[in-house]
Amino acid sequence: MKRFKLGLVVGAFCWVVALTGCATPEARIQKNPEVFARLSSAQQEMIKKGQAGVGFDQEMVKLALGEPDRIVTRTDAQGTTEIWSYMIYDSNDGVLLYRGYYHRYYVWGDPFYPYYLSHSARRTREQLKVVFDATGKVASIEQEKR
Repeated sequence: MKRFKLGLVVGAFCWVVALTGCATPEARIQKNPEVFARLSSAQQEMIKKGQAGVGFDQEMVKLALGEPDRIVTRTDAQGTTEIWSYMIYDSNDGVLLYRGYYHRYYVWGDPFYPYYLSHSARRTREQLKVVFDATGKVASIEQEKR
């Protein structure tokens, strides 16, 4: 019985690590060292700090910020752009409930029903917006200032 319980604990730990393994720039860099190695030292420093910059391509943004929570395509007179949004969920009194793509799973309950979805006073805000031009490079970044 002790081995079974130990197996459950180890299995749960491995599951959590698998879901959150790319939650930091360091983890994403380790997963994609070839992308990181081709960048300038200034770009590498920005990515290590979790920052994206104008002129970055999509791979570079993913290294710095992770997967976006939402992707929107906009077409206008200047052409087609892609917009990546990074969301934050908080309560009405400003308490952070959730931030980021890889934290969307609630470990202690049903993994398909995250805890922040049932919070009675939950609000969704766009914390960061990255706009890519037609060439796939970052044209602008909008970030909420708090």
